[in-house]
Amino acid sequence: MDPRNPLLLLFLAIPALISLSFATSPSADDLVAELETLRAQSPSGVIHLDDRAVSRFLTSTPVPRPYSLIIFFDASQLRSKPDLHLTQLRSEFALVSSSFTDHHASSPAASLRVFFCDIEFQESQASFSLFGVTALPHVRYVGPHHHSPRDSESMDQSGFSRLAESMAEFVEAKTKLPVGPIVRPPPISPRQIAFLAVALLISAPFLIKRILEGDTMLHDRRFWMALAVFVYFFSVAGTMHNIIRKMPMFLQDRNDPDRLIFFYQGSGMQLGAEGFAVGFLYTIVGLIVAFATHVLVRLRNTTAQRGVMLVVMLVAFWAVKKVIHLDNWKTGYSVHAFWPTSWR
Repeated sequence: MDPRNPLLLLFLAIPALISLSFATSPSADDLVAELETLRAQSPSGVIHLDDRAVSRFLTSTPVPRPYSLIIFFDASQLRSKPDLHLTQLRSEFALVSSSFTDHHASSPAASLRVFFCDIEFQESQASFSLFGVTALPHVRYVGPHHHSPRDSESMDQSGFSRLAESMAEFVEAKTKLPVGPIVRPPPISPRQIAFLAVALLISAPFLIKRILEGDTMLHDRRFWMALAVFVYFFSVAGTMHNIIRKMPMFLQDRNDPDRLIFFYQGSGMQLGAEGFAVGFLYTIVGLIVAFATHVLVRLRNTTAQRGVMLVVMLVAFWAVKKVIHLDNWKTGYSVHAFWPTSWR
């Protein structure tokens, strides 16, 4: 036989190539070990995936897989949109991941074969198309028996309102494993608490002396006046509504990204800027009434008193007219005066 024969060389090379491919293809244990290493390298336990990693751990692996993936889909260019809350949801997803890992730290290894991952749109557009993700926020569960990424199960959009708690319920329902208590970081670190305690101990003698002498901010009537005005503004501006509903101050115009919307036409939604604008107008009226009833009545000059009163009435009329105009524009309902029959 001629060793230079190309058919003979190809025939001899096929077994070597087959054995080499089997040697280089990762086993199930190798994939699990790699995922565990990536999870250990992440502070929150969330593994960052790209198109290559999705192919390695999902589309190129035989079914059933020895692990499950909980995937959070993210887009860096949309994090600034306040209505999506992507930054907050990413943080809550990381809390679920770290809580799950801590809760199962002493459990059998099979319990820890649930891995939390995230995918970013600009880095992995092919993966977004592979999963069929067209809207954010979005969380997917890819189980061991899901053949295609599109067959995986997504979290209901209404569940994101409860943040980490709803994500934990989704994970428990799909994996049949408890997430454990959601461990949130304290608002004040132990170092800050220690610093505040030392500062309080140092300033305690001076504070006690000023309290006994009646020379504190709490003994100043101007402080209580300013606090009363602040509470009044806080009440009439609908600030509690904005906090409870987590309403943004403004929105970005979808037709013109460089334009911001501060006033939203429609009674079903109120932006923070609208509430502050109306609260400012109401506060002007309240301060004017307080000025007219406590300061203006002390003027001895009748002409000056009448002139100032006329200006006060004009400013109050302007402020109330602006509030009514804004209400008419938002709701579409018209408010007008009803005159007595004898005046017609």
